[in-house]
Amino acid sequence: MTSYDLVLKNGILWTPGGPVQADVGVRGGRIAAIGVGGDASETIDCTGLDILPGVIDTQVHFREPGLEAKEDLESGSRAAVLGGVTAVFEMPNTSPNTDSADALADKLARARDRMWCDHAFYVGATAANSEELGELEKLPGAAGVKIFMGASTGNLLVAEDRELARVLASGNRRVAIHAEDEARMNARLGERIDGDPSSHPIWRDDESAILATRRILKLAREANRRIHILHVTTPAELELIAQNKDIATCEVTPQHLTLAGEEAYPAIGTYAQMNPPIRSGAHRDGLWHWLNQGVPDVIGSDHAPHTKEEKAKPYPLSPSGMPGVQTLLPLMLDHVANGRTSLQRVIDLTSAGAQRVFGLVGKGRIVAGYDADFTIVDLKAQWTVEESWLASRCGWSPFTGKKLTGRPVGTIIRGKRVMWNAELSEQAIGEPLKFESTSFA
Repeated sequence: MTSYDLVLKNGILWTPGGPVQADVGVRGGRIAAIGVGGDASETIDCTGLDILPGVIDTQVHFREPGLEAKEDLESGSRAAVLGGVTAVFEMPNTSPNTDSADALADKLARARDRMWCDHAFYVGATAANSEELGELEKLPGAAGVKIFMGASTGNLLVAEDRELARVLASGNRRVAIHAEDEARMNARLGERIDGDPSSHPIWRDDESAILATRRILKLAREANRRIHILHVTTPAELELIAQNKDIATCEVTPQHLTLAGEEAYPAIGTYAQMNPPIRSGAHRDGLWHWLNQGVPDVIGSDHAPHTKEEKAKPYPLSPSGMPGVQTLLPLMLDHVANGRTSLQRVIDLTSAGAQRVFGLVGKGRIVAGYDADFTIVDLKAQWTVEESWLASRCGWSPFTGKKLTGRPVGTIIRGKRVMWNAELSEQAIGEPLKFESTSFA
């Protein structure tokens, strides 16, 4: 009789072909068989639950090294697995920046035996390291290169077309882009109103985003380089990206799909402040239109925590950013419950899309031979986001008090149960992710 390390029984399994009522067997950390029979060292009864491919959050800021008062690799990844996330791509605007081989190696060393989920780290592009990026992006554990076209948290910035062209000319992997136009935002600093965070999207306006996106698409085409545009906030950008899908993929966030400025700024003030900004309800509805047209490729949380003390400062002294890795999947499940999109589409945005866009090895789908990463959810659970559930060191969420339908029940990474019913396993087991572009370099 066939023997397995783990069998998930009686759940609805979301395979590439859609949902099936089937058990799944795991051996040696990988999916061994779908529709199994046999013995197992461990069996988990998933009656009434849906078994999704492991959720991958391709944009988080875990703040380590240098900014650990806000977050660190342990606390951020703990929040991730409590929210059903099995892998993350972490961003380079730490202190010091992750902009060299030594800085990347330092992060990987810090992550060992401390990060709860699998992980990769972006290398930050600068004017100084542009010639080295083609080699840096090949390093084990590198998610690729990240460009900040507009200033945000930290001091990574590549704003001029000439410098951007040099970055795009170095390397071959898809480059992640924060697309806001620095020159326009500098010219519009006077649009900020002291004490009024609702002026944030007026300062960092639609045109700041659209102008930067238009510029980087032109430069990417000239360089014949694939790009990935992060946290898109305007329908006009998505319409433009739809015309350039041969070179451009893109991301939207749960925050921009859920919050509307008319409600968020009066209700929570600077806690709604992020870059690019939370915009109007009309913008939010426009993002949903293009999401249901299939244009966004992934959902990323842009988890970017700051302390309550920092966020309590009057605008514009308050920093931009909000936590989100733990609420990414719950918010999207709630949108499914409310009929805004399908669970199949959410799976594509949170797992299969990341695998496809970034060339992840063995992740993102429930397929024999892939890593046994599963996010197990109760689609009917009705619950309220409470501060006591949050694991991020910052200790808050813009969604505290929000009632949701749909909740992550279990997080399984490479066949190991890391989280079940909000309880963690005894040991963090996260490992560096592997990519098709670097696995055989």
